[in-house]
Amino acid sequence: MSDLLARVLSTYGGLERWKKVNKISAHQRFGGVLWPLKQVSGIVDDARVTVAIQKPWTSITPFTAADRRSVFTPTRVAIESTSKGVIEELNDPRASFAGHTLETPWSPLQLAYFTGYAMWTYVSEPYSFTFPGVQTVELEPWKEQGETWRRLKVSYPSSLATHNPEQTLYVDSDGLLRRRDYQVDIAGGVPSVQYMSGHREISGIVIPTTRKIYGRDAQNRAVPEPLVVSIELDDITVD
Repeated sequence: MSDLLARVLSTYGGLERWKKVNKISAHQRFGGVLWPLKQVSGIVDDARVTVAIQKPWTSITPFTAADRRSVFTPTRVAIESTSKGVIEELNDPRASFAGHTLETPWSPLQLAYFTGYAMWTYVSEPYSFTFPGVQTVELEPWKEQGETWRRLKVSYPSSLATHNPEQTLYVDSDGLLRRRDYQVDIAGGVPSVQYMSGHREISGIVIPTTRKIYGRDAQNRAVPEPLVVSIELDDITVD
């Protein structure tokens, strides 16, 4: 384990504390231009998300109706009735995005896949950086917002669904993750930059409560308009 990853893990509560966490649940509010662009407005704007920490699994409720929820794993997504079980499902969901561009609409099941893997990626970090097959290496530092941030390149195995296999995390002087660079492979490989803020300690671990996502230009800078996605979390519980 690199000293930078060790520093981040310590800041976020420590490896041993994360090993004891089963699930994290929160009230989520989503905004930004992505949802109307993908023709899925209103489905996940205001809901409760639950993320398993020891394995990739996410559920969002309500999802498409008051009595329905989404269930995500890397190999399957489903929409379930809270009383009647599975309504529809999709195996090998990533294959369904073949040929997609940024403007291609999503079905509700594809939305369940995207939001499922995205929220698992975000909420499980930095603990997920220690999972089998995940590799990390420190890159040269970066200056932004009057600060010098250290950078951690994270390479994910194919068994963990996420935006793309290699992403870069930026760490401030307090050991907090402040920025992520990636591209959205299932939406035409759009370069993106995400900023994290509002970090809170809850039951011994640290969770950012605000994320804002923008496009990224050739100089590795955020494109300030439009705001692609915003994520706000509150009422957070750690199981």
